[in-house]
Amino acid sequence: MTSHHAAETFDAWVKRQLGAVEAALSQWVPLGAPAGLGEAMRYGVLDGGKRLRPLLVMAACEAVRGPDWAALRAAAAVELIHAYSLIHDDMPCMDNDVLRRGKPTVHVQFGQAQAMLAGDAMQALAFEVLTADDRVPAALQARWCRLLACASGHDGMAGGQAIDLASVGMALDESALRSMHAKKTGALLKASVLMGAACAAASDAAWDALGRYGDALGLAFQVVDDVLDVTQASEVLGKTAGKDSHDNKPTYVSVMGVDRAMDYARQLGRQAQEALAQSGLENTHHLSVLAERVVERDN
Repeated sequence: MTSHHAAETFDAWVKRQLGAVEAALSQWVPLGAPAGLGEAMRYGVLDGGKRLRPLLVMAACEAVRGPDWAALRAAAAVELIHAYSLIHDDMPCMDNDVLRRGKPTVHVQFGQAQAMLAGDAMQALAFEVLTADDRVPAALQARWCRLLACASGHDGMAGGQAIDLASVGMALDESALRSMHAKKTGALLKASVLMGAACAAASDAAWDALGRYGDALGLAFQVVDDVLDVTQASEVLGKTAGKDSHDNKPTYVSVMGVDRAMDYARQLGRQAQEALAQSGLENTHHLSVLAERVVERDN
């Protein structure tokens, strides 16, 4: 990292990384895909969202002193997977939502068939992005693909979503809720950290510690999400507030209540910081602040 970058504030670092990620996504998500598909894809991923997953990729890459240019591909790919999942998640056959990232959801804007195809195409594009640069060693491309596929599939995000849909109206205990969200939300957040860490050689101890960080942060994110769903307005969240309660879904608030849930989120935040401290890595400041921001966020 240059001295200029070392001196910049966290917020300036975020602005720089988000600019790079947005430019990469704008370059790699094709407007010219057939029959308006590109327009729907770009609508679903550009100009919106917290970009937490790309920021985790870039921060983890920094922690192991890997190359930014390589991490940018992993960052864009994981955001494509996340955005595709939101497009499908919002459709009437799933969560049936009309607001996402402060604007109408993709199926509202473009119709259900186009939304389904846009999500399908973005999922495929994520793996194309990971494997499109010959400067990236083939072994790293393969490792990225495995990390992202495992986090996205039956034992990750899709599996967690299946459990979520099957649990409507059920009273899950804390253990079952944790297991569901470790797959639905946590797996992709953890994969973001590890895809960044894969950009350079890391010791086994550092890899394991970053995995524990990702586990704790991923669960903390979901706990806070559940709290915000009942404490913030739709205008603040950029999505429909109170929807989980309205749909009778089990959440950390329904199981623990707001105060206990926030206490748990802060406990998970401390676990994330402890994992960083045990990593043996020196350059973990941005990962540390990201964990703080996840716990203390208000949208």
